[in-house]
Amino acid sequence: MGFKDKLTQGYTNAFINKYGDRLTQVQGRALSVKTEEKSFLGILNTIIVTIVVKQDNLRTVATCVYKKKRWFKKPTFMAVSQGHSLLIQGVKPDYSKKKKKKKNKFKDCITIMNVMNLTTKKDLVPVEGGQKKVQRVRADKRFK
Repeated sequence: MGFKDKLTQGYTNAFINKYGDRLTQVQGRALSVKTEEKSFLGILNTIIVTIVVKQDNLRTVATCVYKKKRWFKKPTFMAVSQGHSLLIQGVKPDYSKKKKKKKNKFKDCITIMNVMNLTTKKDLVPVEGGQKKVQRVRADKRFK
């Protein structure tokens, strides 16, 4: 195992130790999608995307939030419309912390890490092995 592999494995283990019990995924239809873009003097650009998802197998509704800040360039988000079938991977909020912080309007929301749009077959963050492989049949076997 090379240095690069050890480094990525170390980062992965640290992430799992910190967020492992809070990782979650939600699959369902998008009920609403709201995108807010803000810019501070053209230097600091932020995007906040709020997605409300009606889960397929449950009667519950999940609210998911994607926040991204970027210097000088505008952050991008994939095209999601109402009714699209989505698979959202993210982190649930941590309720164990007893610290009083300033009020956060997204405190009961899932923080989005990745969105897979199953309708258009696109991902926010490309996943290795996520694309379905096309099976090809040889022409001579098909007509026998």
